[in-house]
Amino acid sequence: MAATTVYKYKEPAPRVDAENPLESMMSRFNVAAEILGLDEETYEVLKAADKQVIVHIPVTMDNGKVRVFEGYRVIHNTILGPSKGGIRYDKNVHLDEVKALAAWMTWKCAVVDIPYGGAKGGIICEPATMSAGEMERLTRGYTLAMKDVFGPDRDIPAPDMGTGPREMAWLMDEFSKTVGGTSPAVVTGKPLVMGGSLGRTEATGRGVMVAAMAALKKLDLDPHNVSAAVQGFGNVGAWAAKLLSEKGVKIKALSDISGAYWNENGIDIDEAIAYKNAHAGRLDGFQGATMLENADDLLTTDVDVLVPAAVEDVITEHNAHDIKAKLIVEGANGPTAASADPIINEKGIMVVPDILANSGGVTVSYFEWVQNKQGFKWSEKMVTERADRIMNDAFEKVYQTSRKYDVPMRIAAYIVAIDKVAQTYKFRGGY
Repeated sequence: MAATTVYKYKEPAPRVDAENPLESMMSRFNVAAEILGLDEETYEVLKAADKQVIVHIPVTMDNGKVRVFEGYRVIHNTILGPSKGGIRYDKNVHLDEVKALAAWMTWKCAVVDIPYGGAKGGIICEPATMSAGEMERLTRGYTLAMKDVFGPDRDIPAPDMGTGPREMAWLMDEFSKTVGGTSPAVVTGKPLVMGGSLGRTEATGRGVMVAAMAALKKLDLDPHNVSAAVQGFGNVGAWAAKLLSEKGVKIKALSDISGAYWNENGIDIDEAIAYKNAHAGRLDGFQGATMLENADDLLTTDVDVLVPAAVEDVITEHNAHDIKAKLIVEGANGPTAASADPIINEKGIMVVPDILANSGGVTVSYFEWVQNKQGFKWSEKMVTERADRIMNDAFEKVYQTSRKYDVPMRIAAYIVAIDKVAQTYKFRGGY
């Protein structure tokens, strides 16, 4: 295998509607709940967050002035185990968004059958305008404010938009001070030297590959005779493209912020990654493919597999009719607008939904937590083998559920997740 680049990991997060993110998340939940015949009492319990915490964090800025930041942590559900979810730093963070993301994490953990509930956190700030010192003081202040929320057996944060291993290291250190001993299991996404897991960086992209291989098998397609287009060449997209190409899939199209690139004979992914790393993370001027006049045309190119791994709502009612792919594997969250679903279903395109396809990241986060609790580091081979098994098992369960209820894979994934949480409530007597 060619040498690979270590990318800074960012936890994938679902599509959030700018006007009402909570209702956006609930729309597909409602469809699945109705199919399941979920009783009203359980429905009311599952749709509401267990806990919402709002804090205000005073931080001394580099200019000597004190600025107060607003932060959130929402615990949606803990019936399956301690809550799990990232912390995002962004100027547009708001409480409804965090509530939606926390609920999403409940369903994502349930669909891959790992013993976590869902949570999410956020701070309203602009990381790009802040120094490392200001970011550290903000992170440590947030950790102190949440010291009674976080805990290895209560609530385990992770990176998200605007955060990464550096912030998780600060969080772990500050929390450890509050308990009087090193507590690596309080957070995942840490640097390797501090208890981070091997295989974590590529985990989400690898999960996309595993899901794609499972779907191709159901469609009776040989990977060596299959072509693909990958929209988005960041962490998830680059790893997905690389690992798919190693399985024999011909990657004919790639895109990033600079545009979309096409090569009928297939793009050399290692070459594209090397070029990107040497050119400030962009593919501008890449000679291994021809630049498409319109980047959005990548979505409707003549390929068998489409992997949207960039942003939300790229597949809409306006372009869904023109998609030629037989399979869509959602590396990003919410890349398919709800209005496009009926069109895609009518065309007979199989979609491996985001809630399943990109859950490899939280799966390996779970492995990191387990290793920290054990005090024993796993080999990369052990991590990837176990992650692949979990992804394959989850895919098969969702696939069989889609056949049982005669529904698309997306709704089937929600059915699997909601049913697991609802049944656990009934067995535990949660209310």
